[in-house]
Formats: sequence, structure tokens, C-alpha cells
Amino acid sequence: MAKGNRVTVHLQCTTCPTSGLPGVSRYVTTKNKKTTPDRLEMKKYCKFERKHTSHKEVK
Repeated sequence: MAKGNRVTVHLQCTTCPTSGLPGVSRYVTTKNKKTTPDRLEMKKYCKFERKHTSHKEVK
């Protein structure tokens, strides 16, 4: 079978590590490597900060 272009990526909250709150918000999603070769950045809900924050792709 041929490998697809879809890969699993992890999104991590950008404000949690600097806010001093315990824990870091993370999400798992997939992306197409061909159409989006750069790192993803999305607004997602952070349960530690109780608001929508920017989440960036981590390795």
C-alpha cells in the first residue's frame, strides 16, 4: 500500500507554559503535508485558561 500525504500532528497551547498554570493544553489532529508544509496554528479552547487561545504544531 502507498503511504498517504496525511500525517498526525500535535497542537500545543502557546500561553499555558508562560502563564504559570499547571498543565498544558494539547490537541491531536491530521494535516496534509503537500498542501500545508509549514506548521499549523489554530485557535482552540484551553481548559486550563478557560478561553480560546492560539495552539501551534509541535514536533
